[in-house]
Amino acid sequence: MDKIRILLVDDHAVVRSGLTMLMNVQSDMEVVGEAADGNEGIAKALELKPDVVLMDLSMPHGRDGFSATSELKKVMSNVQVLILTMHDDEEYLFRALKVGAAGYVLKSAPGNELLHAIRTVYKGEAYLYPTATKRLIEGYLKFAEKEEEDSLELLSPREKEILSYVATGYSNKEIADKLIISVKTVENHKAKIMEKLQLTTRPQLVKFAIKKGLLELDE
Repeated sequence: MDKIRILLVDDHAVVRSGLTMLMNVQSDMEVVGEAADGNEGIAKALELKPDVVLMDLSMPHGRDGFSATSELKKVMSNVQVLILTMHDDEEYLFRALKVGAAGYVLKSAPGNELLHAIRTVYKGEAYLYPTATKRLIEGYLKFAEKEEEDSLELLSPREKEILSYVATGYSNKEIADKLIISVKTVENHKAKIMEKLQLTTRPQLVKFAIKKGLLELDE
């Protein structure tokens, strides 16, 4: 059976030694090299062609883990970078994922969790420690909510007005009569609204309008 070839990048020799002992006793893993900073890690990765790079983030001398991960993914897109860090912080987590890391594990995690994470990213899957998954979901929901708020600002005052009438249930002709415009103009506005909001059905428009409080129209 082919072993998972692992490169360790951490500025602490004792940490690297302990990790090497843990992994080399596994039947499916082999530590093929070590590096003390990001620059050395990139050079060793290019030389040794590991399957997984176990990367620390905070390395005071030389290139840090964020920069090294970003560069590695540019020159070796197939390598899987697993972050192993003491930073239980969502900003670090998001930055690591943004630069291309396949996983994020805390140094305080038990050894079997780290081994599981290595096997997971080796298969091309993502791995996050349990509380990180919750944070990632919360972060995504906040981002999605902000995006939706921003999307309302894409609409002109007339488009918001037409959207509110559509959501209230008025037909194209009724809207045209109220606004003293042609039915064709109403249809064009509706098409632009759906394009801007990236919506495809009337129920989606209604749901969006309700959420944004656009149903209260002055008669």
